[in-house]
Parts: sequence; structure tokens; C-alpha cells
Amino acid sequence: MANLGKLKKIELREGWNHEALDFTNWLAREENLAMLSEELGIDNITVLQTEANAGDFKIDILAEEEQTGHKIIIENQLEKTNHDHLGKILTYASSQDAKYIIWIAKEIRDEHKQAIDWLNEHTDDDLNFFAIQIELWQIGNSEPAPKFNIISKPNDWAKVVKNSASQPNITDTKLVQLDFWNKFKDYADKNSKKLRLRKTDPQHWYSLSMGSSEAHISLTINTQTNIIGCELYIPHDKELFAELEEKKVVIEKEIGHKLEWMGLEGKKASRIKLSKGTDIKWEKGNEIKTEYLEWLMKQAEKFQDVFGKYIKEATK
Repeated sequence: MANLGKLKKIELREGWNHEALDFTNWLAREENLAMLSEELGIDNITVLQTEANAGDFKIDILAEEEQTGHKIIIENQLEKTNHDHLGKILTYASSQDAKYIIWIAKEIRDEHKQAIDWLNEHTDDDLNFFAIQIELWQIGNSEPAPKFNIISKPNDWAKVVKNSASQPNITDTKLVQLDFWNKFKDYADKNSKKLRLRKTDPQHWYSLSMGSSEAHISLTINTQTNIIGCELYIPHDKELFAELEEKKVVIEKEIGHKLEWMGLEGKKASRIKLSKGTDIKWEKGNEIKTEYLEWLMKQAEKFQDVFGKYIKEATK
């Protein structure tokens, strides 16, 4: 057996001496937010501003979920959580009408975990609170590596069901969509070793990270036209779309299907899509044929392999 290294936990201050100047600036980098985004299952997190104003206070990181535009508040501590920061995250959330509130600290006190759990249980579906422990680990003399541990997170399904009777925006269609994605996630979790599965939401799409901030895979369902789809979503790089389109013939050959190339003129985003008709009955408690879940999973794996390769070449 090869020699194995030993994991050693590093003090956070050895990696980031100053909370605002070092840690916040480190976390605000695209590649580090992508790591946090993947861990939490939130679609690509894009920074809007660091040290953003909120009355007399400063928000460590004000960001948004790229595809939806939902506001995200990130508050950082290199020490144990305290009551002062608990009050701050509530103040910041209200000032920005944020949907996601992320509290990152060296250690989450039990009483603050309890507070975050309580907020997730007693607020409506528009608010999602996360308490995250940040750690630094090292193997031998390697560079320290960060690790995000989720201590408290929303119970999305319970919240949606709880609010469905009283919230007009939680429709039967949204509940059916959430049920479909839950079934897909359960299926893919058991049958795919490639896909990076995220949390599910009551919406017509389900996003999958490709490990790149340039693009991600989006699975879609259309309950009106009875169509499911798999697409590459490129949020802001028209040049990347053009480079991929130049390789259209070889890409479609590797995917095994003709694709719909959507440059979306006048918009920042671009899409490359594959669709399939179904006979799904979109209603509560419906049975979903395994063939549709398998089709989505297989196409997502193909998109990840094929487009991942060409995106890597294009962005060298």
C-alpha cells in the first residue's frame, strides 16, 4: 500500500489573518464562491458587492443567485458565532429583501444553530437560512484546503408543503415540479457517479454544476407542452457560445443528437438544448416512468462530459 498522508487541522487565522481584508476577499473570488455554491446546492453565486451598505452597517458579501437574481447575504466570522452577528444577518436580510442568508463561522454555537433551525421552520418559503462552519485542513506540507460544513440548512420540502395552503405563490404546479425533481434526484443519486446533485426547488428547471463558472447544465420540464429537456446554460459569455457553435458538427456527433443552438440575441445568456416529448400526467401523486428520469440523467452526463471538455479547451 502507498504511503498515506495525515490530515491536520489548521487554525483559521493562519490562512486568513483579518476577517474583512483576508477572508471576505478570499471568499468573494469566483472560484471560491463556486465551491460554496456547490456545497450548498445554490445556483451559481455572483458577487454584487463586498462591504455593501445596510444603513449604518456593512454586509460582508452581497450576492445573487445568477439564474434567478435572488439576493444572497453572506456574513463571515473567523471566531465562534455571537448574538451580534445573529442580529446583523436579520437586519441585512430585511434591508436587501434577501432569499438566502448564509452565516459562516469558525464554530456555530448550539444556541445559534437552534435559532437558525427555528427561523427555517417558522419563516415562509421566501427565506432560507444557512449556518456554515469553515475549516482549514492540511496533508503533510501541502497548501491548506478549506472545508465548508453545513450545520443548519432549510428543510425545503417541509416548508413548501406547510405553506401551500396559505401562500398563493405555492401552486399545485410548483408542488408537482418539486415532486418531480425530488424523484429525479433520488434516482440519479442511486444511479449516477458523475452528476453533482443539488437541492431541489419548486420550479421548472433543475441546475447541475459542471465545476466551471462559465456554464452549467439545466434540466427542464414543461407541464404545458409535456416536454422535458437538457441544456447547457451559458450566463454571460457570448464568445464561448460562438466557439462551441463552431464545433457544432462534432459536438452533436458526440452527444448523439441534433441540438437547438439558442444565441438569444439581445440577452447576456445563451443556451444549447436537447428536448424530448413525454406522456407524463402532471398532477399530484403522479407516477413518473423510469425511462424519463434515466433519459434526463444520461443526457446530463453526456452534456457534462462533452461540453465540459470543449469548455475547458476554450477557456485555457
